[in-house]
Amino acid sequence: MEKLFLTLACGDYDRTKPLQDGSVEAEGIRLNYVPMQSEEIFWRMGHYQEFDVSEMSLSAHVTMIGQGNSPFVGIPIFPSRYFRHSSVYYNVESGIKKPADFKGKKVGTPEYAMTAGVWIRGFFSDDYGVKAQDVKWFLGGQTDPGRKERVKLDLPPEISVQSIPDDKTLNGMLESGEIDALISARSPSGLGDGSGKVRRLFPNYREVETEYYQRTKIFPIMHILVMRKDLYERHPWVARSLYKAFCAAKERAMQNMHISNAHAYALPWLAWEREQLREIFGPDWWPYGIEPNRHVLEALLRYLTEQGLLKKPLKVEDIFAPSAIGEFKL
Repeated sequence: MEKLFLTLACGDYDRTKPLQDGSVEAEGIRLNYVPMQSEEIFWRMGHYQEFDVSEMSLSAHVTMIGQGNSPFVGIPIFPSRYFRHSSVYYNVESGIKKPADFKGKKVGTPEYAMTAGVWIRGFFSDDYGVKAQDVKWFLGGQTDPGRKERVKLDLPPEISVQSIPDDKTLNGMLESGEIDALISARSPSGLGDGSGKVRRLFPNYREVETEYYQRTKIFPIMHILVMRKDLYERHPWVARSLYKAFCAAKERAMQNMHISNAHAYALPWLAWEREQLREIFGPDWWPYGIEPNRHVLEALLRYLTEQGLLKKPLKVEDIFAPSAIGEFKL
C-alpha cells in the first residue's frame, strides 16, 4: 500500500530529530520534514496553509478556534515548552524594580496574542496582582520594523493596545526609554551589550521558575502540532499516526540523554542536569497527550479568556482533533 506523502514544518529539536532523519516513521505516512524557525512557520502556515502539518503557536491556535475561523485541528504534541520568567525585561531608568511596578507602564511585546506573552501576563496576574488592563501594551517588530499581529484582535476597551510606528523596533524603543519594559520570547539586543540599560526582571529566573513549577506543576506549553482541517477530514487516521510517531521520537531523544559512556549532547554535566530534572519533574519532564497536560491547558484557556482573547471559555477537548483524544489500551 502506498504511503500518504505529507510535508511537516517544525523546529530542529532533539525530540523531533528521529522524524527528521527517518529513524522513526509515522505509520502509513511518508514525511517530508522541513526544519525552520517557528516565526516563519507560523506566518506561512497561518496566512497560506503552506504545509500539511506544522508546529503552531498554542495561543494563536486556540484564539482562531474561539473566533470560529480556524483552518486547523490540533494534535496533543507540544514541541516547545518554556518557563517565561526569564523573558521579562525592563529599562533601568523606568522606575521598575519589581513586578508590581509594571502597573501603568508602557510594555512592548511583538504580538499581544503570542503564547509567551499570554503566560507572562497570566502569572503576573495570578502571582503579582498585575492584570492585562493595568498595562499599556505596544506591539510591533522586536528586531525588524513592521511586524503585525497574526491573529485579529477584538479586545475589551479596558485593555490598551497600540502598534508602534512602522519605522521603529521594540528593541530600539526599550533602549531609548520610549517603552519601559518588554516581554518577548527572544532576548532584546540591549541585554548584555555593555550599556547596562536593559536588565531581566528576574535575574535568578532558574530559582523563580523552579519554585513556580513546584507550586503550580505548570511547565508552560508554547507550541502545539496542527494539521490542516481539510486533510483531517479526508484522512482522520493521520492525527493518531503522527501522535504515535512524535511520542516515539521523543522517547528516542530521552533515551539518548541517558547514555552514560559518552555525552549525546554537548553538555559537560548532562548527567547531573538529568538527575536534577528527574528530582523536580519526575521521569517525564516533557509529557505529550491531554491528561498529563490538562491542568496546563486549562490555565492557558483561563488566561486567554481573562486577557480578552477568548470571548467565551473553551474546553480542553475543543483544541484537538476528535481522533487524537483518548489513549488506546490493551
